[in-house]
Amino acid sequence: MVYKFTAQPLVKTIFQKGFATCFAYGQTGSGKTHTMGGDFEGKTQDCSKGVYALTAIDVFKTLQQPEYQRLKLQVKCSFFEIYGGKVFDLLGRRAVLRILEDGNKSVQVVGLNEVSVSSPDDVMKLIKQGSLQRTAGTTSANANSSRSHAVFQIILKSQKEDIHGKISLIDLAGNERGADTISSDRQIRLEGAEINKSLLALKECIRSMSMNKSHIPFRLSKLTLVLRDSFVNQNAKTCMIAMVSPGLNSVENTLNTLRYADRVKELGSGDEMLKPMADEEFMIDPLDEEENDIPIPLIEQNGHSDDENTKAIHQSAFHVQQAEERAVDSNMILQAYVADNQELFNRPGEMGYDIEQYAKDSLTFLNQLEKLCQNAKAKTQDLLIKCQKEEELSSSRQYPKKRK
Repeated sequence: MVYKFTAQPLVKTIFQKGFATCFAYGQTGSGKTHTMGGDFEGKTQDCSKGVYALTAIDVFKTLQQPEYQRLKLQVKCSFFEIYGGKVFDLLGRRAVLRILEDGNKSVQVVGLNEVSVSSPDDVMKLIKQGSLQRTAGTTSANANSSRSHAVFQIILKSQKEDIHGKISLIDLAGNERGADTISSDRQIRLEGAEINKSLLALKECIRSMSMNKSHIPFRLSKLTLVLRDSFVNQNAKTCMIAMVSPGLNSVENTLNTLRYADRVKELGSGDEMLKPMADEEFMIDPLDEEENDIPIPLIEQNGHSDDENTKAIHQSAFHVQQAEERAVDSNMILQAYVADNQELFNRPGEMGYDIEQYAKDSLTFLNQLEKLCQNAKAKTQDLLIKCQKEEELSSSRQYPKKRK
């Protein structure tokens, strides 16, 4: 029943050269992964009842219609997760991927595996394969909680490999109150901060579009950047599945989820607000940006009334994640530079090599290496400073005493 009124109507959109998105949103333990992926019992998964599989079944049914049979469309699937601000390929041994812009000004997840499928059974095998790779952890609400945003995509392509249509089915990580993660260790604090940041960035993008703003802040998170095409494409449709828990202690989270859903439903489809952004507004690579604070409205934690100390801790956690990306990136550049100059190291072993030219080339190499090392060192030192600051802020938080 849920599928019938959410993702099913979107199947037609992708056959009409459109981009569709369906995402499940709600607190940890409210049933998002069950709704999207199917029934789970330990590591056993019956994915046939989930939105992923039901969508695939309808895609192959629609392909059999005469008007689409003649198009000879290919069906491909991809499955990736966004965890800790990084993108991991769930069908490619969890390889870390980068998000860039292609020549057509479309967002691409570089190196993402797109697997050709010829039946719903093929799709279900991929769903099970990817689900086993997904990051999970323990929270106060769920002993086996999905701690990442999982994005399963079904792509229709022409014989020339041009995209005909695409649907993105997203199992979002559970949103939590900021104060609930402060007493945890650093990994859980950073994890919670990243989850809330991306969920709030999604909300901010929806808010900006509903207010018909000229600039949509997709650059606030990897999640919104990946979804950019699904929002701004002229023929794009988005559906949200709001998940709530019936327990009395979930009242606050339920209200926040319903408020979020109320904001999403204000966004119309096919309006002028969905026109593509100008070229100068488009981000090529999130790592090219200077460090930015998350806008104050985003620190509100989905309506939760966290105090100023909690907000400062989450802001500090965001800074740690930004610094980590820059440090890792600079070290990878350093590693690649050394690998690209391997020929220089091997040259002395060659018979009759030019010693003078070797000396000149070595100096050029070492001068550039020194610059890269200085840059990597500075970025790594900055990461260490931000880690220490985040730990200091978290340790200094004063918790109110419980009433007896």
